[in-house]
Amino acid sequence: MRTREGGSAVVDESAVIARVRAGEPEAYAELVRAHTAVALRAAVACGAGAEAEDVVQAAFFKAYRSLGSFREGASFRPWLLSIVANETRNTLRSAGRQRAVAGREAELLAGEPLIPESADPAVAVVDGERRRRLWAALDGLPEEHRRVVVHRYLLELDEAETAEALGWPRGTVKSRLSRALRKLGLAMGAREAKGGGERA
Repeated sequence: MRTREGGSAVVDESAVIARVRAGEPEAYAELVRAHTAVALRAAVACGAGAEAEDVVQAAFFKAYRSLGSFREGASFRPWLLSIVANETRNTLRSAGRQRAVAGREAELLAGEPLIPESADPAVAVVDGERRRRLWAALDGLPEEHRRVVVHRYLLELDEAETAEALGWPRGTVKSRLSRALRKLGLAMGAREAKGGGERA
């Protein structure tokens, strides 16, 4: 299984895992480099906040310790992201708090050029408002609907990888995603109508 993360070199996951299992632990660094960015996005999207880096470090450590039970031929990324999600939930539970929507949005999108520099400032304002509404609508979804949207679209996993990361059958992913997008569309429509009414 080969993977490309953020334009970095292609990593043959199976070969790297085989090397680690064969007594070459330093090879694991290749998987860490290839998947750190998406793991951080996953932790932030799941609500890790300021603890995102600690969550990811713990998740990589747990994944390393569990490589012996990793199913040969499986994709590493969804397996890792399921560990990241579990570690985030444990961190939030022990901390006893939830992150603010605005802070999560800022961290998730940090460093990404959302709008070209040449864009009209009015477009930037509208784009920012839409993102805020999207996050507010996403936060209003039931947990299982929010998780499937985050994994499928924000983390850019395909349907099979989403199913593996969440531990659900593919049919469940498909049906929950369909319901989640319907609810998200309705919520966004309601929020935009409300926003339009306020500006009128």
